[in-house]
Amino acid sequence: MSSHPGSHEDMSEENLPSERSDAHDGAVAVAEDPFADPGLPPHQPRRQDIDERAARRSERAVAFMFTLSMVATLGFIAAYSLIPPSKIVYIFPFGHVSALNFSLGWSLGVALFCIGAGAVHWARTLMSDVEMPQERHPIEAEPEVKQKVLADFRQGASESQFGRRKLIRNTMFGALAMVPLAGVVLLRDLGPMPGTSLRHTAWRKGMQLINVNTNLPLRPEDVGVGSLTFAQPPGLNDNSDDYDDVIAKAALMIVRLKPEDIKDKREADWGHEGIVAFSKICTHVGCPISLYEQQTHHVLCPCHQSTFDLSDGGRVIFGPAGHALPQLRISVNDKGYLEALGDFTEPVGPSFWERG
Repeated sequence: MSSHPGSHEDMSEENLPSERSDAHDGAVAVAEDPFADPGLPPHQPRRQDIDERAARRSERAVAFMFTLSMVATLGFIAAYSLIPPSKIVYIFPFGHVSALNFSLGWSLGVALFCIGAGAVHWARTLMSDVEMPQERHPIEAEPEVKQKVLADFRQGASESQFGRRKLIRNTMFGALAMVPLAGVVLLRDLGPMPGTSLRHTAWRKGMQLINVNTNLPLRPEDVGVGSLTFAQPPGLNDNSDDYDDVIAKAALMIVRLKPEDIKDKREADWGHEGIVAFSKICTHVGCPISLYEQQTHHVLCPCHQSTFDLSDGGRVIFGPAGHALPQLRISVNDKGYLEALGDFTEPVGPSFWERG
């Protein structure tokens, strides 16, 4: 089929270069600027920027939160000092919980939350909210840039109204200064207060040895040869607040050996007819010792396998323990009961401190 001038085919061919040219120009334009920068929206002033009364209300709100943080910190310290660790209370919906832990958690949480909430409210309502875009620059800034940063910092400090809003400034300093006191108070849980508490136990001269299982005083005939009995000072109650603190240092192992099997003379002198009393607390890290080998007179700590010879002054024969088990000097009173003749002569438990 022949083509004629002005036909559809001719018109398409004539228009094609122009269409390709337009398409090419559009593609170049898109490639040059695929996403146009819309720029920053116009700055809208906040109510606090134009109304001093609103700014005052925000200032008081921030100061209130900082003050509430200080009150919560004082509540934390008061709860730690006044609430006994054993006190259990019912709180819906948590059920029965420790009153001390609940009080400490809420008071410290409120103290920290109020500092954060106060700072956020301060920044959103009173500090400058004008956005200032800046192009990225090399890590090592030029002197001019450093000067500009310092100038911007001074400007930001001025616009934050830190110097003008003295109520916010003072309460913020108070809240930040008091919150660390909560951590300082918690240092009390690291151990007993300084003094002689680590070097002495509840044992005193004349105290009877009480069988842990029967809660009755021990007589020499209650301890058979080769047997191991556990004892504690009189007057202890499993439900008392100080039970764990006392028994952790005063727990005793009572064992009866044949007098001829005792190798250490002092051990024999400190016992009664072959009955000797040693601390039950391992001198490695303080685990309770409970495994006794009747034939060898050895006791084994189950935590790290420290082994002690009860026939030779409780000395260490294996394991990481650094000292022999402390021995308690015992005798029999006029009623026929075993009693202590004093406290241990050396510290009980872990031997990581110097024993001068």
